[in-house]
Amino acid sequence: MRVALFVTCVNDAVYPSTGIATVGLLERLGVEVDFPRAQTCCGQPQFNTGYRAQAEPLVRRTARAFAGYEYIVTPSGSCAAMVRDHYPAFGESALGPRTYELTEFVVDVLGVTDVGAWFPYTVTYHPSCHGLRNLRLGDRPRRLLQAVRGLELRELPGAEECCGFGGTFAVKNAEVSLAMGRDKIRNAAGTGAAVLCGADNSCLMHLGGIIRRQDAPLRPLHIAEILGATEEHPYAQEP
Repeated sequence: MRVALFVTCVNDAVYPSTGIATVGLLERLGVEVDFPRAQTCCGQPQFNTGYRAQAEPLVRRTARAFAGYEYIVTPSGSCAAMVRDHYPAFGESALGPRTYELTEFVVDVLGVTDVGAWFPYTVTYHPSCHGLRNLRLGDRPRRLLQAVRGLELRELPGAEECCGFGGTFAVKNAEVSLAMGRDKIRNAAGTGAAVLCGADNSCLMHLGGIIRRQDAPLRPLHIAEILGATEEHPYAQEP
């Protein structure tokens, strides 16, 4: 099976380790991964802020970059939701049914829940809004985490509540965004987990900033980096 990696601009520019982990995980599961170099921002920030005209050329470019691929896999629920839910408004409806968030692809398309990962730490999982409400990922990420050897998954109180990021919402409504993020960090720290896991690095970036400022005993980490770790190739940094 051959797929195209839709890495997203946040991962490409800020969290390349997530893209690397995604490729490693998929290849370990027998998938051939292509990286279309023409890809860039999918247009989500512009579209969500009301700049439809500025989003349109990015939508067109993304559609061209991934044309011809049967499966497009991304480690980002928010960007997958942009393609599925909003590209049809630009007349680009062909990409949506072929675009999968990473955990969705592994569970639904590959039919795998035990990916052979090893991560001997305590983890709590934050389901981001786009994955939870738009893509309806449900328990797929948690099922994958529960199958990781050595991992102890601790339930996050108020897990379905927004972390406060919301893209430019965090800029335009900084005080509200920060208050929501602090609530999330308080709940996560209360579990005693060493790692706060998520499937969207944009949310983890927001929460990670609060963690650093509060010196909270948590490490934000994308689920791809947990699923990509094995006993032979363990996660390189102690949480």
